[in-house]
Amino acid sequence: MPKFAANLTMMFNEKPFLDRFEAAAKAGFKYVEYLWPYDYPAEELKAKLDQFGLKQVLFNTAAGDVSKGEWGLAAIPEREADARRDIDQALAYALALNCPTVHIMAGVVPEGADREAYKKTFIENILYAADKFKAQGINICLEALSPEVKPGYFLKSQYDTLEIVDLINKNNVFVQLDYFHAQNVDGNLARLTDKLKGKFSHVQIASVPDRHEPDEGEINYQFIFNKLDEMGYEGYIGCEYKPRGETNAGLEWFQAYK
Repeated sequence: MPKFAANLTMMFNEKPFLDRFEAAAKAGFKYVEYLWPYDYPAEELKAKLDQFGLKQVLFNTAAGDVSKGEWGLAAIPEREADARRDIDQALAYALALNCPTVHIMAGVVPEGADREAYKKTFIENILYAADKFKAQGINICLEALSPEVKPGYFLKSQYDTLEIVDLINKNNVFVQLDYFHAQNVDGNLARLTDKLKGKFSHVQIASVPDRHEPDEGEINYQFIFNKLDEMGYEGYIGCEYKPRGETNAGLEWFQAYK
């Protein structure tokens, strides 16, 4: 049975962020994820999780200066100190929130830049993170973002991400398999899922092309959920989608999984 996590950055956004924990619990979710926790003290977030019986299962390292086009720093040459500061910050939050997995954001490669330099920097920073996180029993995920969503992002294909995971070769570094991005770039999701078996430890979903609830669009998510069950996937499935309207009104698809 899939373990669905409400993405509180995108879902229940009719409410202020701190009120979304209660909304998710009332809707039947037991797990939550979101992009970033850093606007709030970890103790305040942990209190919300405890109050409503929720488990935090994923969040990201900091994005950097979004106004300047940054979307993570771990692959950016000459920003290693900043990237490792963000990695250390994420680890502290993960420990405080009892969160098993952190997505480390790579960053955007400017047009014409030396991609190999970015790759080398990214691998070195992930190796740094892997050892620190391993000592605390926490996994790391790396995620590909489709160019339609984030042009120039260092990882755009699931196979780009798989290559880095294989090169790093640490048993706590995995692919974050987002089927929305995967369908936009790679397609053939059944075969892709088979090829990534054992290499991914977190899944995210949204419809294609509009990134809404998983009960519309071109992906047959019932097939995907069954396939994940059949292959023995025991991780979480993050609902990283933009509701078509009010969040609860679009949760009919979720009723069978409560």
